Amino acid sequence: MKGTFDVLIVGAGHGGAQTAIALRGAGFQGSIGIIGDEPELPYERPPLSKEYFAAEKPFDRLLIRPASYWEEKSVSFVLGQRVARVMPDAHRVSLGDGTVYEYGQLVWATGGDPRKLACPGSGLAGVHAVRKRADIDAIISELNRVQRVVIIGGGYIGLEAAAVLTKLNYEVTVLEALPRILARVAGADIADFFEAAHSAHGVGFRKSASVVALQGEQWVTGVELSCGEVLPAELVIVGIGIVPCVAALVAAGAAGDNGVKVDGQCRTSLADIYAIGDCAAHENRFEDGSPIRLESVQNANDMANIVAKTICGQDVNYAATPWFWSNQYDLKLQTVGLSIGHDQAVVRGNPADNAFSVVYLKGGKVIALDCVNSVRDYSHGRRLVELYAAVATDDLADISRPLKDWIGTIRSE
Repeated sequence: MKGTFDVLIVGAGHGGAQTAIALRGAGFQGSIGIIGDEPELPYERPPLSKEYFAAEKPFDRLLIRPASYWEEKSVSFVLGQRVARVMPDAHRVSLGDGTVYEYGQLVWATGGDPRKLACPGSGLAGVHAVRKRADIDAIISELNRVQRVVIIGGGYIGLEAAAVLTKLNYEVTVLEALPRILARVAGADIADFFEAAHSAHGVGFRKSASVVALQGEQWVTGVELSCGEVLPAELVIVGIGIVPCVAALVAAGAAGDNGVKVDGQCRTSLADIYAIGDCAAHENRFEDGSPIRLESVQNANDMANIVAKTICGQDVNYAATPWFWSNQYDLKLQTVGLSIGHDQAVVRGNPADNAFSVVYLKGGKVIALDCVNSVRDYSHGRRLVELYAAVATDDLADISRPLKDWIGTIRSE
C-alpha cells in the first residue's frame, strides 16, 4: 500500500483541482490526494488553443493555483500516472505501475482522451490533437517546417486553432464531415457567420468531407478525401471530439457507457465514488431528461462544488446553468443554455456588425443564446433561459429593447 487518502481525486484538470479547492474552502480537514496523468500541476485548458498557442500567455500563468497553494492546503499529488484498476469493495485503486492507493471517497474527474482517426496514416509524425500542454508544445516545435495545415473537425477547438495559425500566416484548411461547421454545438446562423469570418482571414473549408487516409512515409504530407482530392499538409490537427476516460470505472461496475452515469450529487452507482466533468453523464434540467455529458470548464467546476459540499454533509443538487465561450480573432462568443432540439432561432442584431445574438426557442420558450461580442445580451439572456421565458419572436429581435425588459415582464406575471 503506497498511501491512504480520505478523498482521492483521479484527474488533475479543472474538475479535480476545483474539488480539492472547494473541499478546503468548506473546511474539510481530511487528507486529499490527486492523481494526474500529466507531469504538470492543474492548469487551465481553454487557453491552450488560444493564448498559449499564440505565445500570448506563458504556461505559469495558466496554473489554476501555484505550487505554494497546494502545499499550504496539504493537497498531495501523484503526477504522470493513470489509474489502471478500481477496486470499489476494497476502496482501492491501482496505477499503471502497480502502485496501490486506498481511499475513503473517490472522485473521478478524468475528462477524456482525444478521439483518434481510424484511417491509414493516422500515426504519422506531424499529426496532433489539441488537448494537453504537450500537444501544443509539440505543434509549436514543428511550425518552423510547416507551410500548410489541415484541421480535421469544424468544432470550436479546430476553429480556435485555425484562427491562431492563420494569424501566424500559415495556409489553413478545415475539414468537416457534416454539411456545416459547428453542427453539434450551434445553430446555422452562428455556423455561417464563423465560416464567413474565417474565410475572410484566408481559411479554406471542405464540408461533407470524409478522410480516407493520411499520406506520407514517416511525416504526414497530405490528407486524402473520399472524393479523391489530396490536400497537401505538413501538419494535421485532429479535433473530432473526445472519448470519456471511464474504462477503469466501468470495468469496476459503474453504470455508464458514453460516460459514467451520476445522480444529482454526482454519485456513481458505486458506493463512495463520484464522477464529474466531461466524463460524467447526468440529467440536466436544461435538457429533456436524457443523460448528457457537458464538455466545459463551467460544468466541471460546478460539479466539483456539488461533490465537495456533499462530502462535507450539505444537501445539494446539481442545477447549474450551462455556459460556454470561444475566442476567435476579435470575436468573443458566449453561449448560455443548451440549444439542442430548438425549433426556432431568432437573430438579434446584424451579423455584419460583428456584434449580434441568436436566441433559441423550443415550444415558444427561450432555451439558449449564442452571443457574439454582445455581453449585455448574454448577461440578460441568461435569466431568460433560467426562467424558460416565453417571449414573442418580434420582441426578441427588437434590438432597441434590452432583453432585461422581458425579464421584468415575466416576473410580474
